[in-house]
Amino acid sequence: MNIQPILDRVLAGERMTVEECTLLLESHDIAPMGAAADEIRARRHPDNIVTYIIDRNVNYTNVCNVVCTFCAFYRRPGAPDTYVRTFDEICQKIDETIALGGTGVLMQGGLHPDFGIEWYEDLLRSLRDRYPGFQLHCFSPPEIHNIHLISKLDYETIMARLKAAGLYSLPGGGAEILDDEVRKRVSTKCTTDEWLDVMRAVHRVGLRSTATMMFGIGDRIEHRVRHLQRIRDLQDETGGFTAFIPWTFQRENTALGRRIKDEPTGVDYLKMLAVSRLFLDNIENFQSSWLTQGLRLGQVALRFGANDMGSIMIEENVVSAAGAHNRADEQMLQFLIREAGFIPQQRDILYEHVNGHKKAQKAQKIIS
Repeated sequence: MNIQPILDRVLAGERMTVEECTLLLESHDIAPMGAAADEIRARRHPDNIVTYIIDRNVNYTNVCNVVCTFCAFYRRPGAPDTYVRTFDEICQKIDETIALGGTGVLMQGGLHPDFGIEWYEDLLRSLRDRYPGFQLHCFSPPEIHNIHLISKLDYETIMARLKAAGLYSLPGGGAEILDDEVRKRVSTKCTTDEWLDVMRAVHRVGLRSTATMMFGIGDRIEHRVRHLQRIRDLQDETGGFTAFIPWTFQRENTALGRRIKDEPTGVDYLKMLAVSRLFLDNIENFQSSWLTQGLRLGQVALRFGANDMGSIMIEENVVSAAGAHNRADEQMLQFLIREAGFIPQQRDILYEHVNGHKKAQKAQKIIS
């Protein structure tokens, strides 16, 4: 099938339909998709800048009371190798991040059966008081849903209280594929509607969040299209997503990985990224997932719609437990961005550019 008429309509400003999205994902002709996505990226970001962030993934606990067959990180309550990070341990990790010029932390954990909203409020308040101005990009819709089950509060009340305690924004984790036909086969955590309702509450209280997709968990093209449609619809409603970040399932050490025979290729990833950029016309930023795809393919993604290289990942424990062991420092990300023909620029959690002089001043202020 000739997909160029679809791409021409999108480039002319028409919104892509679900049927057209399906046809693109069924096509193997990724070169024109990449070119069209790159053109849309250039229109949205004419400064030729590609951003990156210096932050750290801190996992405050690996205790989790649900079973996700795609996860190699979680431990059931009572297992001998469970942990809950102390406040001092978390602060040590944040101090190390600040020393490297970091502006925030991405903090998430398992769904602990004993952690109600007060536990999260105490943690956020303590971190906010110790690190004023440091951006706390924390938790995820499944964690918020777990607080809802334990504390018997609605999502909007939870988000308002966490915001008041110091939460800066919410990561988009736990989306996987937003279709319950897929979700019920691989996980016992929140449903599609619950994930979307949490994000709706996040945006209603004035916080921003990211949106994500992890594909290759037994999903088909129609499931991926429904996922994109649901993200686009919610963004039309709230405008609260700062970025979209797709990546492929990492199968090592997972129960699901032992069952699934086929896994997405690099071509599948680039196609998904390009089509996402074309379909999600109301989201400004798209992140390259070099952590799961590798640095070289992550660099190629910058010509398939991505305008952001993500984090230097000082620490990451979840997808690395499932086999993603790629690592890079700031100099490496800057090199890859330049070699792809772009200007590297550090950003913060909300994709605001961080000036080097201001960055040093902020870090010094936080440390002191």
